[in-house]
This record gives sequence, structure tokens and C-alpha cells, in this order.
Amino acid sequence: MGQEPRTLPPSPNWYCSRCSDAVPGGLFGFAARTSVFLVRVGPGADVIPGTSPFRVIGELVGHTERVSGFTFCHHPGQYNLCATSSDDGTVKIWDVETKTVVTEHALHQHTISALHWSPLVKDLLVSGDEKGVVFCYWLNRNDSQHLFIEPRTIFCLTCSPHHEDLVAIGYKDGIVVIIDISKKGEVIHRLRGHDDEIHSIAWCPLPGEDCLFTNQEENSEELEIPNGKVIAQTPVKKGCYLATGSKDQTIRIWSCSRGRVVMTLKLPFLKRRGGSIDPTVKERLWLTLHWPKGQPTQLVSSCFGGELLLWDLTQSWRRKYTLFSASSEGQNHSRIVFNLCPLQTEDDKQLLLSTSMDRDVKCWDMATLECCWTLPSLGGFAYSLAFSPVDTGCLAIGAGDGMIRIWNTFSIKNNYDVKIFWQGVKSKVTALCWHPTKEGCLAFGTDDGKVGLYDTYSNKPPQISSTYHKKTVYSLAWGPPVPSMAPGGEGDRPSLTLYSCGGEGIVLQHNPWKLSGEAFDINKLIRDTNSIKYKLPVHTEISWKADGKIMALGNEDGSIEIFKVPNLKLICTIQQHHKLVNTISWHHEYGSQPELSYLMASGSNNAVIYVHNLQTVIESNPESPVTITEPYRTLSGHTAKITSLAWSPHHDGRLISASYDGTAQVWDTLQEEPLCNFRGHRGRLLCIAWSPLDPDCIYSGADDFCVYKWLTSMQEHSRPPQGKKSTELEKKRLSQPKPKPKKKKKPTLRGPVKQELCNGNEEESVKESSGPVENGVSDQETEEEAREPELPCGVTSAEPVICTPASLGFDKSKVTINNKVTLLKKEAPKEKPEALIKKRKARSMLPLSTSLDHRSKEELHQDCLVLATAKHSREPKEDVSADLEERFHLGLFTDRATLYRMIEVEGKGHLENGHPELFHQLMLWKGDLKGVLQTAAERGELTDHLVAMAPVAGYHVWVWAVEAFAKQLCFQDQYVKAASHLLSIHKVYDAVELLKANHFYREAIAIAKARLRPEDPILKDLYLSWGAILEKDGHYALAAKCYLGGTSAYDAAKVLAKKGDVASLRTAAELASIVGENELSATLALRCAQELLLARNWVGAQEALQLHESLKGQRLVFCLLELLSKHLEEKQLSEGKSSSSSYNAWPAGSERPFVERVTAVWKSAFSLDSPEQSQAAFQQLQDIKYPSATSNTPSKQLLLHICHDLTLAVLSQQVASWDAAVEGLLRAVIRSYNSGNFTIMQEVHSAFLPEGCDHLRDKLGGHQSPTTPAFKSLEAFFIYGRLYEFWWSLSGPCPKSSIWVRAAHRRTTSVEQSQQLDNVSPEETDPKASQPEPSRNLELDVTLTEEGEQMLNACKELLSEKHAGFQNAQRTIAEVQDTLAEMIRQHQKSQLCKATANGPDKNEPEQKAEQSLSSPQNQCKEEKNEPVSLPELTKRITEANERIAKFPESTKTWPFPDVLECCLVLLHIGSQYSGFVTQEMQQQAQELLQKYGSTKVYKRHYQTLCT
Repeated sequence: MGQEPRTLPPSPNWYCSRCSDAVPGGLFGFAARTSVFLVRVGPGADVIPGTSPFRVIGELVGHTERVSGFTFCHHPGQYNLCATSSDDGTVKIWDVETKTVVTEHALHQHTISALHWSPLVKDLLVSGDEKGVVFCYWLNRNDSQHLFIEPRTIFCLTCSPHHEDLVAIGYKDGIVVIIDISKKGEVIHRLRGHDDEIHSIAWCPLPGEDCLFTNQEENSEELEIPNGKVIAQTPVKKGCYLATGSKDQTIRIWSCSRGRVVMTLKLPFLKRRGGSIDPTVKERLWLTLHWPKGQPTQLVSSCFGGELLLWDLTQSWRRKYTLFSASSEGQNHSRIVFNLCPLQTEDDKQLLLSTSMDRDVKCWDMATLECCWTLPSLGGFAYSLAFSPVDTGCLAIGAGDGMIRIWNTFSIKNNYDVKIFWQGVKSKVTALCWHPTKEGCLAFGTDDGKVGLYDTYSNKPPQISSTYHKKTVYSLAWGPPVPSMAPGGEGDRPSLTLYSCGGEGIVLQHNPWKLSGEAFDINKLIRDTNSIKYKLPVHTEISWKADGKIMALGNEDGSIEIFKVPNLKLICTIQQHHKLVNTISWHHEYGSQPELSYLMASGSNNAVIYVHNLQTVIESNPESPVTITEPYRTLSGHTAKITSLAWSPHHDGRLISASYDGTAQVWDTLQEEPLCNFRGHRGRLLCIAWSPLDPDCIYSGADDFCVYKWLTSMQEHSRPPQGKKSTELEKKRLSQPKPKPKKKKKPTLRGPVKQELCNGNEEESVKESSGPVENGVSDQETEEEAREPELPCGVTSAEPVICTPASLGFDKSKVTINNKVTLLKKEAPKEKPEALIKKRKARSMLPLSTSLDHRSKEELHQDCLVLATAKHSREPKEDVSADLEERFHLGLFTDRATLYRMIEVEGKGHLENGHPELFHQLMLWKGDLKGVLQTAAERGELTDHLVAMAPVAGYHVWVWAVEAFAKQLCFQDQYVKAASHLLSIHKVYDAVELLKANHFYREAIAIAKARLRPEDPILKDLYLSWGAILEKDGHYALAAKCYLGGTSAYDAAKVLAKKGDVASLRTAAELASIVGENELSATLALRCAQELLLARNWVGAQEALQLHESLKGQRLVFCLLELLSKHLEEKQLSEGKSSSSSYNAWPAGSERPFVERVTAVWKSAFSLDSPEQSQAAFQQLQDIKYPSATSNTPSKQLLLHICHDLTLAVLSQQVASWDAAVEGLLRAVIRSYNSGNFTIMQEVHSAFLPEGCDHLRDKLGGHQSPTTPAFKSLEAFFIYGRLYEFWWSLSGPCPKSSIWVRAAHRRTTSVEQSQQLDNVSPEETDPKASQPEPSRNLELDVTLTEEGEQMLNACKELLSEKHAGFQNAQRTIAEVQDTLAEMIRQHQKSQLCKATANGPDKNEPEQKAEQSLSSPQNQCKEEKNEPVSLPELTKRITEANERIAKFPESTKTWPFPDVLECCLVLLHIGSQYSGFVTQEMQQQAQELLQKYGSTKVYKRHYQTLCT
């Protein structure tokens, strides 16, 4: 088929100097979040010929925080070793073949920022951190060396490929140093020239400095270098070239022998070509380098917008470069490139791999500079998956990085043919839904409530609905329009509209033709159509049935409502889940069983999946809504909430589920059987999709940023993990990074500083909360870091010996003594005088004037002269005015205008010194109270004192001041105080609204109750709003009080029941009964009783059912169930007597027949002593229908359903309705038969038919009664059970006497013994058993009793030819359906295989679809081993259906024991004990087997008996 698993991995980490690497042979690895993903490139990838030669082969899992560095060991024989560094402080060494950690160290105290495996020393790892500390770690000897070269942040480091002791280190501030680790990190060269961060360092691949002629003046003659390659005979000089790339937009080539720059390359500004980039996102530059091996005159670098350049270094004065992929549009990266690493494949191709901010990994052919292939990746949670129903194979992926990806999963040439859409999204994509018929029309929803439509075949921005949800869009669905959609006529309405469900609980209908118009809230139509007065539930999921006639809404309280178009009439409510419904899925309409389209699967925050069959409800179209409390099928196994469900389009009744337990599970829903379990994800699964063409292929997405394509046939597990396995999976999931709040670096100058900076490549999950832009820090953050002051040497390190005395230039001990002396002499005495001054003297109101009056004597004298001149001059003089303006403090002695000026200057001084209260006092002195209030309001400095004085300025000023003060208090988060001030000016509604808006509901209700009329609607709104919030937070009891206060008693009862425990359900039922909600009360009381039933608390269950009169019938059922359970325990047939069982103290009377005991208890405990009461109870229970049983039905649930049928039977006997009694008994027997519980069936027989069925035959009367077929079926099952008991009594090694047979011993002669031994075949003879023993000379003589003869004669009723023929027709139809399904699957596989290998062949004749398909595993064949044709199968199924149609309805309605099975048992008994079964009966059994035993199983057993 060509199908194989695939992985869409997380994005490579950003802003790391080395977080991807590759080794010869084709193994490439890149760091993504907390792990490393491994990719096999080249022939070793084992991909389909013709597709891209690469495959994601695994993941290295172990770090708990972001991986910041990754490097392979490049020594032959050790290519399987690699190393990683992480923000969790560890460096781990891995074996990629086993994907396990070989060893690790945690030597660094700060965030590790650079890592490299020495290319010359095979066990040396060098790492550096953000505080400048370098550690050399030798793997083989487990030794390390600590080096501290510069107190600067290390950005990158690279070990020399030519000298094993040299390491080049690049720092954040642009410094590059070359150190010698053999000399304790001695700096050989300090290279200065760059102005900003060093992003990459590359050593020249050849030693010496003759390969480049960098100075035109020094080298007058240039040597010829053919094809850019160096001639091997070039003499090698001491030294080497080094290339560095920096954020300052330059590449510099350095000479290590001269210690200076010899060439500077400035990055060119290139015009963007075909890049899909959001112009609103500001990008920083990242300049990474790669110096190709054996090509010293060529250098590869990144550029501004994702382009790659190949520089020609032969001419330093001429900037010459070649652009990668110059001929192909759109092949370059669209965002900056972070890492470049070379790779040599097994077929010796030289490739270059690049990682970028555009989340693509690209592979380049160094020979052609063209892009070979692209591996896309995800930068956020995979929230949604959706296959296009029109363009088969197109998978839409909605992720948390703000992008929609369209993956053509059936592309022949490219396994990862992904197209990206980002315009207009700008938020996490949480929901996707393709239009059912329109090509390329994709609806999307985001976490900020946006709903839009994309045309995936154009480059246009999406259409966005003008109506936003207030919270996250949970789900989208296309469905028919409902009436209130548009005011226009029928012609203006589209055939399908878009429905969206948001986190606020509202479902909106959007017109795809007019998204600019307002969307319609369907709650209005639901409320009007169904005349609902109480609060509608909060909707969380919407799903339309495929035919567009039925809509299902899932709700926060766990209920599911079923509505019918066109007016959304509520026809059914499903009360199954008791937690928020996450997903609803309808079964498809095509397949061998069309009635399965009425199956609806649902999952919630509980771990159980329920499947309901709504055929009866939908087809009956009830007048009033029906409530369903029993599922059709229950799928249990997951251990956490269910997030997504999908039916298989290839099978009938096959379902896939995704769960928070980290697994996906495939179910056979009809048999309630788990088929296979996928555990490949490391996170919680969020979405699931079944491949539309391959029945074996499923796609799943999770919060581990991955989308996996996996095959069901390759999974080793069949069910979700339980117990210890589940715990291990949870640990695996919890090893993922957790979102951390960003912390800003504090410029501390004392003691060791704990790392608080945001990492250079912040985890994607952190960015998830702030938007999908990028998973690195922004430019702004980095610039802020650069502006922070550098810390002094040695202060920030945990190692106290880094600052040695020699480096400071004076004796360390002296410094310590001086410091102590200084502290004693200077610091200690300062505090006491200041404290005393503060206590003794208050702050001056006029400090500036006072200080001016304490100047020198000359200045004071001059003040007097100026004052005298001003006071006594008759005409104002300009020079005097200027003097007064300068000497403002004289205003105290002159006129009012000058005083005002002095107060103004003093006031400004107070404000500048941070004392606004003194300024306010000065303004009050001036009498400008209004101005004081305005100034204080503008500056946000109003106080209680100022507001209290405001009435002095008038009523309107006071009101304005209080309002301004309330606003100020709101800015200071003092909402309650603000509300109190608003009350002082009688603004009660404003105060209440303010408290409500800020969630002070308790205070708001207290004020509203005290100050408003009781009937005021705002009071009810407060109660309901607070109740909704409390309900969401899980405070159900308080929420119920709110709903009661708001006169919404129905909601109070529902919210109390939400917790689902016994106490809550009982209280909710009592509350509903008190307020008159009788139907709800009965439902809740029944739920409470069922919960108590699970705990075997029979007394509590009866007390719960007493709450409502309408549950009297259920009390009878529970009573019978209790008596039956006690009866089974007494006979030791149940699992064992439970010490926790709490039985009611009813009279035992165990010596009486069981039915009499039941009726006696009913009469004494429930006063059921008249036929009228029995008839009323029968009517109550008759309307309750339970689904048929399967082998997977839980035993407690099975017993409850059986007892329900038995109760109806006993009640019918009480009113002498023997027809209904027979039907009830038969239903109970059939349930136990279908579940495979033979023991329960026999107990029903012994308890309710102790003397057989004869008394029922007498009660029914004539043979022509309508119930006669049901009676015949019941009698047959009774005889069937007796037959098996008889057979088992003969099956032991020594049959004993019983009611059926008599066993007697007779002695045998030695001749007889030898004859018996001779008659035994060699195969049956056991060598040990064949040896004669002294006690083995007795033979058993078994004869029939009278009861045995009667029972065997009664078995004639089982040999019904009519039922044998009917059962044979049913088996034929089932076999043909299985064969057809297998043929369809084989045909799909063959077609897909052809399409994958040769492309689709449109001219292939359609007749090939009808050709027979042979399969060695599951093929229905004739006896001659020839395949069966499609017409032959059609003929068989038609004939079988015609045979079934001829049988009477009674035969079809009432099941009958398997006739052929009974034939085999009788023939077996006859063969073992001659004379037990009459020849006539044996002859009849053989004829039935020959005539109807066409199945292989019956043929084989029949042949065994005959031989």
C-alpha cells in the first residue's frame, strides 16, 4: 500500500546558536521544546521511491525544560553519541540508537547558552552559560574543568578543528575570544570589532592562512585557485582563519596568527521574493554561518529575511555572493534562519540543513544550491484536525501558533506537502470545519472568539464574521438555515449556514454570504419554539446529523439536547454525562446497515464514552420532549476526559476516541469492545481524524505540538493503560514544559543571583498565552536586557574564588578589615539622629521661603531694601518688579498677588518633592478648593480628607469630586470603597454595577437588597450572574443559593446535582420536589438511587426513591433486585457476600417460593395489595425501555435490567394479565442469554418457573392465544437450560446419581477390561492411565430416571424446523455482509496501492470493482476454494431475505435457542449413552443439521459426531 507512519513535529527552538546538528551517513537532529527529534536523510530513510528521502525516526526525551543546545559526536565509530544542554541546568549525553541517556552533568549554576562536542578530542564536551562560565567535561574519565574568562553573557562557542585545546567564544556584547583550555582558559586572542551579539562562529576547514589572500596591498600577486578549491600542496602556515556572524549585520574573517580582522562582509538588503510573512511582526536579525568542508574560499550565511547566501572570499574588496535557490520562487525561508548544519548522505551527497523562524526545516543540495525538500513543523498545540469531504486527502490542521496548515496527505512526490495560511488569524486556531460540498471552503474559529472562512484555493485574506464570541470558539458545524436567519425571502438564504459554539455557551448562526451581517443566536428560536421559561443551559458542542434534519447540542451540565428542523423543536434530552460535553459525533449514513446512522457518540470531562441509538425517538417525533437516561452502548477504559471522537468511514460501528490520558482508542461500539490503543504522544490528545481512504490510518494531534499519522495494525496495545501503566504515561506527559510567568531581571548587586531572565528561546507553551507570533523573545525584550547594567566581576557567581586577590591588585584581607571599620564608623551612627529628627519636627509648609530667610547677612539686607522700595514707591518700576519676582519669599510682606506667586512656587516645590498633601493645604489656604480638587483629580491624588471638604465648594463640586474619587479608587483596585462613595451621592445603580463588573457579587447583592425594591430586575440579574460564575468554579451549593435567590429554582436543583455524588443528588431531588419541579425531582431521585445501588446501599436507595410518588414502580424494581441479589449470595452464586451491603429489614421467609416472598414484601412494605395499585405501577414501568444486552454489559447493570422485566412479569401476574407476564419473563431470560450469563438465566428459571411452564400454559388457555409464540419461546429456553444441566451432570469423569440419572457400580472381568483397552484408539490412550490399578476394576452403570426421560422427551420442542430455517437465513445474511465488507476493504486497499504506485488511472473499467478479490486471511470461499463473485453474494442475500419474509412476525419477534446447537448436544448425549435419546429424535436432529448446518462450525462438529 505504501502507507507508513509519519510525524509532524514541533518547531525547532529559536534563538539558539547550535540546536541542530548532523553526522555523516544521514542522521540529522534538531531541538524542539524539551526534546530532540531525529530525522534519517537519504537512502537509509526507507521511504517510498519517488518521495522525499527523509523520515522522522524518533525523539530523545528526558529534559524538563527547553533544550538550548544540541551537538553530535563527529568521530567515526561514535556517530551514535550526541549531547544536549537545557534550561533545566543539565547537559546530557545520549545514544541515539537506544534513545537513552548515557550520562549527564549539572555543573552549571546558570542558564546554559552554548554547547559543542570537540571535533578532535572524542570525549570532550565544552559548554558555556549566560554568566560567562565555561565547563569542559571529559566523558570517558568523568572529569570536568571550570573556567571563567569574562563576566559576560556567552552566546556561542566552537572548538577548533585543527588544535584540540583552542576554543572560540562569542559574547552578547560583540567580543570574541580564543582560549587555550590546557592553560586554564588563558586568552590567546581577544578579537574586537563587532558591536552586537555574536550569533555564530565558524573555523576555516583548512589550517594555515595561505588559502585566502585578503589584503590586496600585502599580496601583490594572487595565486590561482581552481574551482574555489585549495591545492593540496599549499604550504601550511601557523594560524587559522575564523569567521564570526553578528547582530550588527556584518560577517568578519579573522586571522588567528595576527589577531585582527582581515575581511568584513556587510549583509545586503534583498528584495523579498514570494515570502509569506506578516508585515506587522517586527523581526530581529540572526546571522548564522557555515564554512563548507574543503571549500575555504566559500562561506554560507543567513540574511535578513530568511535567504541563504554563498559568499566568494577570493576577493575581499568586492562583495560577491550567490543566492541560494535563485531560480525558484518561494523556495527560500520566509523568516530568519537560526542554524545551518552540513550532512553527507550514504550516497555521498553534500547537503545543508537549515532551521528557521518560519517553522520549516529545509534541505539544500550544495552542488546546485536548490532546495531538495521541506519538513514543516508546529509551533503550538494541535487543537483541530479536519479532512476535506470534497478534496479527498486534504487535512486541515488548526494550531496554537496562529496558523492553519493544509496537508495534502496523499501527495505522491512529497510526504509533507503542506500549505500555510496565517492572514487574518492572529490567534490560536481552536476549531475547523470544511464545507460539505463547496471546494476549498474552510471555516475556522479562534481562541479570541473569531469565526472566519478561508478559500484555500486563493491567496485572498479570509472573510471574518462581524459577530465575535466572547470566549474561545469550541466547535463549528455546517447545517441548514433556521427560520430567523435573515429577513429576506427564501431566495436570499444559502442552502447551508455556519454554526459556531463559543466558550460563553452561545451557538451563533452565520450567513456565509453575508458574514458582515449580524449572526443569529439560536437560543432565541429554541426558547420561542419550545416555550422555555427557565435559563437555557450553557452550550459547549454542536453537531448536525448527516441528513441535516437533526441537531445535537452538548451542554456544560453534561446533558445533550436533540432538536428537529426547521424550528428547532426539542424532541429529546439525554441525561447521561454529568460533566461538560466536549464532543458529539453522528455515525455516517452509508454502509451495510443504514440504521446505524441514528447512532450518536458523545464524550465529556468524564472518561466514559456513551453511544445512543436515537432511531425510535426521531422516527416517532414525540409531542413533548423525551428524557433518555440509559445508553445504547457504554465504552469504558480511558482514565481522563474525552476530547474528540470520530466514526470510521470504512467500517460499521467503529469509533476512535482521543483523551487527556495521552492515548487514542479504537472501539467496536456494537460489541463494546476495545480494538487497539495508540500511545505515541507525549501530551494530552486534543483531536483525532480517520483517513478517508485508508481504513488502517488515523491522524491525531495533542498538546505536545505534534500531529502523528499512525496505523491501527501496528499498535501493540488493545486498550488504554490502567494502574501503573497509566501512571507512567502521566509521568511522560508531565515531563513536558509548563508555562512559566515571565520574570524581569532585577539589578541586584549582592550575593549569588538566581536566574530570572526570560530565555533567549522561550518555550512555545509560554508564548501560547500571549499569541501565536513566535516562540522566541521579541526584539523589545532583548533590547531591554541589553540596557541593563552589567554586574561586577565575581558578584553574581556561586563560586567565591573567581575574583582572586591578584586580579584586584591589593590584599583581600585588608579589604575585609577596611569594610568592617567603615561599617562601624559611618553607617551605624547615621540612623538614630534621622529617626529622632522625624519624631520631633514636622515638615515645613513653606520650606523655600524659610531657607531664603536664612541666607547671608548681605542678602537679607538686600531683601529689606527691595521690600522698602516696593512698599513705598508711588509708581511701579520694572527693576523692582524683577527683584520681587526673583525674591518671591517677600510676597509674605507685600500684596496678595505676590503672595499668590509665593504659594505657587512653594506648591510646585512640594509636588516635585513628592508631597502633594502639602500642596493641597497651600491651595486651601489660598481659598481655591475647586482648583485643589481638579489638580488632585488630574494627578490621581484625591484623598478622603479632600473629598470630605468638597461640599464647601458647593453641591455640584462635591458630586463631581466623589465621582472622580471613585474612578481613582477603581484604578487603585479599591472597588468596595469606590462603591461606598458612590452611595454617598445616591448613585446606587452605579455602585452595584461597579461591584458586579469587578466580581464583588456578595457586596453588590447586599447593597441592592438594602437600597432597591425587591422586584427590581437588577437583583435577579446579580443572583444569576454570580450563580453562573460560582457554577463554573465548582461552588455548586453557593450557586444553588444564588439561583434560589433569583427565583430560578430549576437551575438551583440542576447545579446541585452537577457534582454527581449521592448527597448532592438527594439534596437536589428534595429541592426540586419542594419547588414543584416534579419531573426533575424524579429524575434526580432515580440517579441518586442508582448511585447508591452501585455501593450496594439498598436502604439508602429505597429512601431516595421515596422522595417522589412517581418512582413507586422503581421501588418495586429495586426491592426485587435486592431480594434476588440476597438470594444469589445465599446460594453462593455471586462474587461473594459483601460486608458493605446494607439490606432492608424485610421478613425473610426463605422457605417460601421466591415469587411469593417478593409479593409478600411488596404488600407489607409498599402496601401493594390491590389490582388497581399493581396496574398503576405496571403503567409507570412499562414506558421505560432498556437497550439489549451484550457480553460486555456490566453485571450490576444487567441485573437491574433483568429485574425491571421480572417486576413487570410479577405485576402482570397480580392483575391476572398472563400474556404480559409471559412476555416479561421471556425478556428477562433473553437478556441473560444474550449476555452469555447462563447462571443468571438458570436462577431466573428456578426462581420464577420452579415447576416448569405448565401452569402458564393453563393460564393462557387456548393454543390460538396471541402470546402463544412468546410462551413457546419461553418454554424452549426453559428446556434448553434443563438440557445443558442434564448434559453437564453426565460430563464428569464419574457421573453421580441425580434427578436425571441413577449411577450404579458393577465389577468387570479382566477379559472385559482388556477388550475395553483394546477398543481405545492409540491417540486417546494415556500411558499412565493405561496401567491397571487395584481400585480400577469397577465400571459405572448409568440409567435414566423418570424425570430424565420426561426432560429428554420435552427436547422435541427444541427441534423446531421453522426456527432452524429462520436462524439459518439470519446466519447467511450475516456471513454475506461480512464478506461484502471484507471485499470493499480489499478493493480500497488495492485501489490505493495502485494510486500510490502509478498515480490514479481514470480509464480503468468500472467492471474491475466487481471482480473477485482473494485474501489469505479472511475470504469467503466455496468448497472448491474458489472466490465468490459479487452477483453470487447478492443472490445469496436476496434469497435469504426472501426466506425471512415468509416467516411469521411472531418468529421474528421472539428469539429461540439455537436449534442446531441443541441438535449437536442431543447427538453427543446419544453417542455417549445409548438409549438415552430415541432414534427418532436423533434422526430428526441429523436431518436438521444436514439441511441447515451449512456453516463451517456446524459441519465440523457434525462430522466429528458421525465418525
